[in-house]
This record gives sequence, structure tokens and C-alpha cells, in this order.
Amino acid sequence: MKINIELLKDLERTIDTINPEKGKIPIKILGYGEISLVFEIVDDPLHLAYKRIPIFDSVRQVKRHVWAFDTYNRILREDLGIILPEQEAIWFKDEEGKIQFYIIQQKVDTEAVGNHVIHNVSDQEVETLILLAMREMKKIWMLNKTNENLDLGIDGQISNFVVLDYNPNNPKIDETKKLLYLDTSTPMFRKNGAEAMEAILFLKSAPSFLRFLLKALFLQEVLDRYYDWRLVTIDLLANFFKEQKPEIIPLLIRRINRFFKEEAIDFNIEPITIQEVQKYYKSDKTIWVAFQNTRRIDRYIKTKLFRKKYNFYLPGKIKR
Repeated sequence: MKINIELLKDLERTIDTINPEKGKIPIKILGYGEISLVFEIVDDPLHLAYKRIPIFDSVRQVKRHVWAFDTYNRILREDLGIILPEQEAIWFKDEEGKIQFYIIQQKVDTEAVGNHVIHNVSDQEVETLILLAMREMKKIWMLNKTNENLDLGIDGQISNFVVLDYNPNNPKIDETKKLLYLDTSTPMFRKNGAEAMEAILFLKSAPSFLRFLLKALFLQEVLDRYYDWRLVTIDLLANFFKEQKPEIIPLLIRRINRFFKEEAIDFNIEPITIQEVQKYYKSDKTIWVAFQNTRRIDRYIKTKLFRKKYNFYLPGKIKR
């Protein structure tokens, strides 16, 4: 990919993580994660999406992550046949000697991303979309089932899937459609039980005064859920509460349970219940709100009291 690293270095010199769209380099926010900001550069003729992930303290850490990212993508694309966007990981040191890391992808049509598609097609077509996503995820757990030394995980939320050849002017989903998997910046795989990605990096966006507690109480549990197909699916279903489509969840549960019984019978996965999905979402929402509030406190302390730069972008109020 043709990437202008000098432009990114200039961006790092001037970026305001509190108001990122008001910096010297004009950008448009496309999305965000707990440790990342996804944006495009306005009027970029290359139509690239940039994911800024400011979590690395050493060259050793970032090189390990680049290796894990490249390996994870190779396994998904070459071994499993999962369609991925053209993408590249790059890193450099800024003027202060700090490591800046980016995942850069060819930008996709936002209207074709799953969390947009579900609002523009029928309930039956949403059901079909979920079925297609489950079939993509089955490829991962088939590999896990047959490989003693390698375990893959995935974040199966519908916002990570893109419908190829999707026409927003005539939105249709059927079982012939193919999906592209969008989010591989967190390389979720284990070799001989060891996490490829340095696990502590998951906590870098948390306030420093919380990291030890989060590591002791939650880190392993959070990591493990991405390697459990049933929990990944519950997370996928629970996200429909956030997407303001709770009425469709019972329909999707029935279709997924049928999928587990018919197409994934060898995995012996227990049927999912609406009560489980509700409980999961309630817990996840409580944790998310509390976490974001502590991050806002941390940002205030760093930027207002100590006059330091806060590396992470915090979203505004999200309807959940």
C-alpha cells in the first residue's frame, strides 16, 4: 500500500485527542474502539482508513504485535479462506521518541458494514446475514477443533462484517452473499496456550490506577470469551440491544440455535436463551459505562491538572 508516513508524523505532532477532527490535518472519524481511533484523512485520493493504536512502550512490544497481526491475517486469509481487506501495519517513533502504531486499510463502503445493513433490510434478511456470519466463524472453530497447538479467537460483532457487492439503493441479503471480515487489528490466537498478543496491552487505555485490579479480576475472563464460540455468539446477539433492535433478538436466537443443531452439531453447543443474552448485555453495559467514566476522570487529571497529552479518544454519549 502507498502510505504517506510523513503525513502521519505531522498528524501526531498536531492531533488533539479530545477534539480530533479539529487538528491541523483534517480527518473524519469513522469509528472507535477502547484502544483505537479509526478515521479517514479528508480528501485522501487513496481512500484509506487509519486505525490509530497508541499502546506500545517498547520496540520489542510493537514488533511482537506486528508479527502476531501478520500471522493472524495469514491464517484467516490463506488457511481459512476468510475475506479480509487490503491492509498493512506500520509504526514509527514521533518527535518525543514515543512509538505510534497504525493499521491502515482500504476503506470500505460504510453502508455495507453489518451494523448499518441491519437497519436497512428486512428481519428475514438480518437473519440471513447472521447465518452468513456464523458460517464464517465456523471456519475458525473447525481449525481449533482439528489443531492441538493453535487456538484462534474472533470478535464476532456484526459491525466487524462487511457485505460484499451490497447496493444501498437496493439493499438485499441472501445466502449467496459473501462477507468480508473487517477487524483484525487485535490478533487473537494462541500457540501452545500462549497468547500471541501481549495480553497486558488490552488494558493500556484503562486509567493507571485501575490496571492492576482489572488485570487481576477481569483480563483473563475477557480474553477467554473471544475463544469460546458460544460466548462470542451471545456477544453478537447482545449487541442488537445497543443497535436499538431488541425485538429481533428472539428470532435470531432461534436461527442460531438451529444452526448449532444442524450445521455445527459436532461442537455440542448448548442452546442460547434470551435470558442469557439479556443478562450478558446488562452486565456489559454496566461495565462499559463505569469504564468510560473512569477514563474521563483520568483524562481530566492528565490534561487539566498535569497539562499532559491524553493518548486515547473517548466517544461521546452512546445510546445503549
